[in-house]
Amino acid sequence: MAEVRAEMAANVWKVAAAPGDTLNEGDAVLILESMKMEIPVVVENPAAVVSIEVAEGDVVREGDLLAVVAE
Repeated sequence: MAEVRAEMAANVWKVAAAPGDTLNEGDAVLILESMKMEIPVVVENPAAVVSIEVAEGDVVREGDLLAVVAE
């Protein structure tokens, strides 16, 4: 299993995946918003979403856990 963590402080703008979803390389798990820019958080390898640890509207800090995926 792999943890998906925030690379910067941001707002969770949109949750794009749900537990049980299978994602391909480059698919977004969620989209963060910082300084009016949308930053997609993508998987680097095909993965199944195990859990989403944040909700739309949450504020996250660098290093916060966003999701857990199984590659």
